[in-house]
Amino acid sequence: MQFHRRDFPQGFQFGVATSSYQIEGHAFGGAGQTHWDSFAATPGNVVRGEDGARACDHYHRWAEDLDLVAGLGADVYRFSTSWARVLPEGTGQPNPEGLDFYDRLVDGMLARGIKPAATLYHWELPQALADKGGWRNADMPDWFAEMTEVVMARIGDRVWSAAPINEPWCVGWLSHFDGAHAPGMRDIRATARAMHHVLVSHGRSIEVMRGLGMSNLGAVCNFEWAEPASDTPEDIAAATRYDAIYNRFFLGGLFRGDYPAEVLEGLAPHLPQGWQDDFATIRAPIDWLGVNYYTRKLIRHAEGAWPNYAEAPTRLPLTQMGWEIYPEGLRDILIRNARDYSGDLPIYVTENGMANPDRADRPDAERIAYLATHLDAVTAAIAAGAPVAGYFVWSLMDNYEWSLGYEKRFGLVHVDFDSLARTPKASYHALARWWRD
Repeated sequence: MQFHRRDFPQGFQFGVATSSYQIEGHAFGGAGQTHWDSFAATPGNVVRGEDGARACDHYHRWAEDLDLVAGLGADVYRFSTSWARVLPEGTGQPNPEGLDFYDRLVDGMLARGIKPAATLYHWELPQALADKGGWRNADMPDWFAEMTEVVMARIGDRVWSAAPINEPWCVGWLSHFDGAHAPGMRDIRATARAMHHVLVSHGRSIEVMRGLGMSNLGAVCNFEWAEPASDTPEDIAAATRYDAIYNRFFLGGLFRGDYPAEVLEGLAPHLPQGWQDDFATIRAPIDWLGVNYYTRKLIRHAEGAWPNYAEAPTRLPLTQMGWEIYPEGLRDILIRNARDYSGDLPIYVTENGMANPDRADRPDAERIAYLATHLDAVTAAIAAGAPVAGYFVWSLMDNYEWSLGYEKRFGLVHVDFDSLARTPKASYHALARWWRD
């Protein structure tokens, strides 16, 4: 299916997204050590032990990369700032080189007619704060508020939008319960506290940015459409529990001031004392909701300790990540989030895309098809009344895919990780045609 800008509501924003640690090159510019550096240095955590020390060298090649964003005809570039780049010890004395870099980056976007959409935190916690317990520590909201003040006092007057934290589920659950991301824990008490402190930190950050006079502030959460693997009561209950943990916990805090009962079954005994009193901060008003969506999960009951679920296999096509391709889930998430949580607030699809084993000399037809079907899902959600205001592709370029190293390629632009040469893929050129027409 061919798409055109005119097929979407007037003012609909198209864009691309990246994150700091995945592309910048953390060894440059005076950045401090992060818990991802330590995680990657531990054998067995990351494929081939790869890290973000050089990544795509965006730190030095940012102008070339912004030219690629402009060449797409993108309205918005969603980027993130590195906490350890601007505050190497997490608090205290800022790093002038880090702040200067984000100054140049934002000014470079504006010079090219690109709207800067900033995310303050995309998973690279300064190691100095990880040493103090990281997201488990009740002081995290204060540390995060300080970082927000330092960064946005410098660039907040020029960004088009801002969000505090990318994908709270990954920061809390994936990293502290599943152990798949830094700090690599598998501890239910740590998980409960991290998930709650992420939301309190979000609220404090919103308050700081409002105090600086900023507007167009939002929250970016990740979602997976969840369905039971069968119609048995046990599988239905397992899918409901998965949905509550993955999709409804953070929305419940942000919009309702409560957490789903299915999550409290497991986490309530481990939440910090007085957690119920924090919802006034967590519910700091936002101007939009960001939806990151990639896949659906079929869920079955599993014996053992809470949460008693496991992923069931699918017969649908899979991406290079092993994720089911299910665009209908994006449609359904957008409709449900608006109906049950965010109401009339604009919703932006802040990430959507696929990993594919691309080569620079081979057209990535699979990604073109993926993007087309998911854009179709967006138009279906809009037709059903969901106030979707924009769609951003993950990602601009191939990059460091966390614990999977440099093997999984999500980019519209191919990166040769030896020479660092950038080569726009067929999907880049297809989007450029769609977005300019």
